[in-house]
Amino acid sequence: MNADIAPTTAPQAAPARQFVIRLSATPRGARLARHLTAEQLHTWGWPYGTDANHTATLLVAELAANAAQHGRARGRDFRLRLTLHPDLALRIEVTDARPDRRPPVPGDLPAPSPESDSGRGLVLVEALSTHWGTTGNDPYTKTVWCEVALG
Repeated sequence: MNADIAPTTAPQAAPARQFVIRLSATPRGARLARHLTAEQLHTWGWPYGTDANHTATLLVAELAANAAQHGRARGRDFRLRLTLHPDLALRIEVTDARPDRRPPVPGDLPAPSPESDSGRGLVLVEALSTHWGTTGNDPYTKTVWCEVALG
């Protein structure tokens, strides 16, 4: 028998923690997404009031508000997925029913008008997250995602 052969079972990384929920594509659903995120992060060890909890909650609030406002299709919900990776990176995904309405690509966001009351959400997402983007794996949905280090 050859002693130089590597074992067939490699050590596995710790599994990621995950939270997934479908919510109505309304302002109420977006508000609930924010509250559920704060609660889930508190459960995972980032209490209310910490910078990590506050930042992740703000990111979810922006993405969920966009899903309710720009990604709404009558009778269709949006999905919130939080994935906490072992390296303490949190991936936030919000999937809505409007693949035809894609946001600008990262790094190409237009500057918001100083007179406008809206248009700053993705600017905040870009500033607070380590990276973000959109995916569309089917003709019925799109996912806007971002990642943030919780430290």
